[in-house]
Amino acid sequence: MQTIEQAFKPEVLEQLKRLEQKYVPLGQDLAAYLEGLYHTDFINYWDYIHLDTLLSLQNPRTTIPDEKIFIMYHQITELYFKLCLEEYKQIGEDKGITGDLLIKRLKRINRYFENLIDSFDVMVDGMDPKQFLQFRMALMPASGFQSVQYRFIEIASTELRNLVDKEKRKVLGLQSTQEEMMGCIYWKEGATEVSSGAKTLTLIRFEEKYTTQLIAFAKEYEQKNVWSVYKRLPEEEQQNPRLIRQMRELDSNVNVNWPLMHYKSAVRYLQRDPEVIAATGGTNWMKYLPPKFQKRIFYPELWSELELNEWGKGWVEKVLNGEI
Repeated sequence: MQTIEQAFKPEVLEQLKRLEQKYVPLGQDLAAYLEGLYHTDFINYWDYIHLDTLLSLQNPRTTIPDEKIFIMYHQITELYFKLCLEEYKQIGEDKGITGDLLIKRLKRINRYFENLIDSFDVMVDGMDPKQFLQFRMALMPASGFQSVQYRFIEIASTELRNLVDKEKRKVLGLQSTQEEMMGCIYWKEGATEVSSGAKTLTLIRFEEKYTTQLIAFAKEYEQKNVWSVYKRLPEEEQQNPRLIRQMRELDSNVNVNWPLMHYKSAVRYLQRDPEVIAATGGTNWMKYLPPKFQKRIFYPELWSELELNEWGKGWVEKVLNGEI
């Protein structure tokens, strides 16, 4: 008669022992879990990633073919943002994070943004301009401005004060609450009517849906944002050139390269002499997208005075002159 050891391969027995160690202390019946596993069907790729559901989420508002390209690219973008936020979460929640681990996670975020930046030609050259200018009118007042995940990325990257409109930082003082700073956040200026300065419907709807979430997120990440985590590292780890490089890359990817790809796209589709076409959300894209106007910088301490003064200028001028 075979013993248990003879009936099962050693690796199977080892896994059974590990399962027993997991479930028995919790008062659970291992045999019942194994029976459940017996009745469980094999999983398929298409079921695991919900492929049919994923491919059914493109619902154009018009019959213009290129609208589907527009929808799919923005959905891809939001999935990349979610990948980034998974990394920010692990950075903020790792109580024992080291400089090397922070480098590893920042590399991942930078890689995601680099993929997005490199792929943005889908938006710049991947749609027929005539088709875009037709279907965009059916999207009002929706705008990429309303991507809350992108706002979460900004908040998780730096002190909230660095996202406050640059003209209002001194007025607020150093003891401002998250609510006060959120009230003066830089992106509000980008969603105002060009002629009247009033809030656009795009901004009104965005604030109605997300203000509470954004304030809660800002409070949660007050001590968990990348800059706070970086400042808690030992001095020698803060001075690691590889870490400083990744943080500078994150700063330039999120605050210069990514918005400038949007600016490049806007110039292509909306810059028409003698009149500039307004964005679908009514956003003031000519002054909102160029980094040289916003000077949104996550880590000003990591840049030289010259770099801060020249922030985003060269890229913008090349776009305006048609060199890129």
